[in-house]
Amino acid sequence: MNFDWLPLDRPVLLAFGATMFTWFVTALGASLVFFFSSINKRVLNLMLGFAAGVMIAASFWSLLNPAIQMEEERNAAHPWIPAVVGFLSGGAFLYIIDQILPHLHSRLSIEHSEGIRTSWNRSVLLILAITLHNIPEGLAVGVAFGALAGNPDPGILAGAITLALGIGLQNFPEGAAVSIPLRREGFTRTRAFMYGQLSAVVEPVAGVLGALLVVYMQPVLPYALSFAAGAMIFVVVEELIPESQSGHETDLSTIGAMIGFAVMMLLDVALG
Repeated sequence: MNFDWLPLDRPVLLAFGATMFTWFVTALGASLVFFFSSINKRVLNLMLGFAAGVMIAASFWSLLNPAIQMEEERNAAHPWIPAVVGFLSGGAFLYIIDQILPHLHSRLSIEHSEGIRTSWNRSVLLILAITLHNIPEGLAVGVAFGALAGNPDPGILAGAITLALGIGLQNFPEGAAVSIPLRREGFTRTRAFMYGQLSAVVEPVAGVLGALLVVYMQPVLPYALSFAAGAMIFVVVEELIPESQSGHETDLSTIGAMIGFAVMMLLDVALG
């Protein structure tokens, strides 16, 4: 693929543009609230399973595997160290934020909210939960584009674009999974849409920060890629899989996860 028209020497700008795309797709998904006031639980489970599959595949194919390959190319004695350290650090980072930031998983009652106790209502806590889980997605895209600073290779760019496409693809159902439940909470359609898309605004912020980190600290790139992977897997295991498996239609969420993984793997192998 020819990417000559893209400014490869400006990875932070590319990261910002890519994460604005992922935010936009979230907004598209959130706009479904203007057409539907509720969402079938079976369909929701399928969509959340699909999102989980995409994130799992992206964590390996677009983040962990490239991190290990980078260390192998520089003939590191133990090329797996950055992947393991970064992966566990990413999960630990999300765990710490999870314990601090007040939020609520949609399948639970407000009595089971997590983080520091507050008097915030259920709707705010639900929005914060989704916002928290969008951080690693933006970070992953930003780090992937930031890698261009050390090696402005079209192959690296193709991999970063593939990751952004995959994240955007799974953001569509996530946007709907935020806005439509908010409609059930009593929000107007417009307000539910606004909060639904707002949950993904953190992605461009995290994307730019991730790109800046690796632009100015190239040696940490394998760790940064693995860190993003660990954070994403934490989200999948903490939120997406349990939510998609709630109810009695667990087969659909499992099928969705398989399809999501296959689609992201195909995108990465075919385009990246």
